[in-house]
Amino acid sequence: MMGNCIRKNRIFTVIFAVLAVTIAGGAFPLCAKEVVLGGKAGWSDYQTKQNLTTGRGRYGYDCIQIETNSFVYDSDTDLLIDFENSAGIISDGDYKILRNNLSATNRTKNERLAGLSRNLGGLSVMGNPGTFFGSEGLTGSFSIEFWLCPSLVENGEVIFNWESSKTVANELVYQVLSGMFDRGHLEWFFSNFFDGFDTPDGQNEIHLRGTTRLIPNEWSYHVLSFDSDTGLLEYRLNGSTEDLCYVTSNGMESGEVFLVYLGTPSEVNLCGEYTGAIDDIRILRRPYDSPSFQSADYGGKIGHTQYLPHGGRFVSRPIMISTGAVLKSLEAEMSVPAQTDVSFFVRSGDNFYSWTESEPAWRPVRSGERISGVNGLYFQVAAELYPDGSGEITPSITQIALNFDELPAPLPPFVVKASAGNGSVTISWNYSVDDTAGGYYLYYGSRPGEYLGRVAIEGESPIDVGNTTSFTVTGLENGKIYYFALAAWSARDKRVVGELSKEVFARPLAYR
Repeated sequence: MMGNCIRKNRIFTVIFAVLAVTIAGGAFPLCAKEVVLGGKAGWSDYQTKQNLTTGRGRYGYDCIQIETNSFVYDSDTDLLIDFENSAGIISDGDYKILRNNLSATNRTKNERLAGLSRNLGGLSVMGNPGTFFGSEGLTGSFSIEFWLCPSLVENGEVIFNWESSKTVANELVYQVLSGMFDRGHLEWFFSNFFDGFDTPDGQNEIHLRGTTRLIPNEWSYHVLSFDSDTGLLEYRLNGSTEDLCYVTSNGMESGEVFLVYLGTPSEVNLCGEYTGAIDDIRILRRPYDSPSFQSADYGGKIGHTQYLPHGGRFVSRPIMISTGAVLKSLEAEMSVPAQTDVSFFVRSGDNFYSWTESEPAWRPVRSGERISGVNGLYFQVAAELYPDGSGEITPSITQIALNFDELPAPLPPFVVKASAGNGSVTISWNYSVDDTAGGYYLYYGSRPGEYLGRVAIEGESPIDVGNTTSFTVTGLENGKIYYFALAAWSARDKRVVGELSKEVFARPLAYR
């Protein structure tokens, strides 16, 4: 059934060419039609999309590619900084930026941008009330995570620093949580961070020392984690434990846990004295459990990949062509580096409202090869993208062109006239010069170019007036102007509707 308005298709680019082809049931020439997904129009609309994002493709157009293996947002995220938006690098969390001396760099492990520090004071943020570092008093579990790519790994370079003060037994004591390089390793230092905790020498201080030497210009994944249920304080590098201790009364899991007690809220400084890149900085209100990015197994060794190891998939929205349309080929403009791959699938039918994920069945096709036996009123295309074996390279698709043969849309009448009456308007026209026209739809409305009429006794716009050259619309309001246009429908299939004719108008009046 036709809708009551005309809409332009903004998703697909369409190109026509007439072919001298005859189909069974009548001498109807077919049109060669090309529907383009992506390209100049971009990739803004899908029916479904999984693990895909937009990148820069050929000719400067957007392309679709596999999403990077970055952190996943969740309800425990207190702060996330991923540098993807230079105007607002905080992607999630109730923190504000006090100072930002980092610049954006495309030397990144995840997504398209990272932060670059040149030892100029780094980035300082302040948590609003209710955030982990913006609140005073006892708090629970936490983890601090980030990716690091140092240029130098010099002794004393500071990656993370938080300093505050609190009152203990009527005395003011200073608190520190910092992470800095020492002899090629990252070392964490805590002072007066845990409530009531004392070492045997009477100091409220803890050191966690990394054992793996960091390599300049290589990315590494760092996690500092505290579990308030067990008291486990742990530093992990690339998923493996570097150092740990139990912040408990006996230094073991069986002891009474000493909780974090934060004093006056103060700023968190990142990369204050550091040269290199940092990315995906995250503070969570839970201890470390498993990577929130997806890991891959390489012969028993678990590692992180730049792109999601299982690849991604998209499915286009159903594309309406015409009854009996035949898909001839799929031509993809894409980049498929060594070891990566892209698979395409198509399906078709006359009523997409009854389609499921698996019915009608998807048919695999190859770009550039001729397709046979795929026809219908609606078509749909899907693509699956796979990274290389190490997860460091993604394929990309800039454009997909679907080439069809379809019934041509008939031409509209060239001559259209409107004559007003008492509460009515009579529209008259000449037959279309196109012998594929089987009848006409009459569109009407009260504004130029908007045919949304609903008041006529003969029905809502558009009205199927059949194969005639005159029609009277009644039930209209006298004194009000109305606008009309006609479109021819195909004698082969009423759902194939041509372009609108020129617009005419008339104003019904009582004395006519």
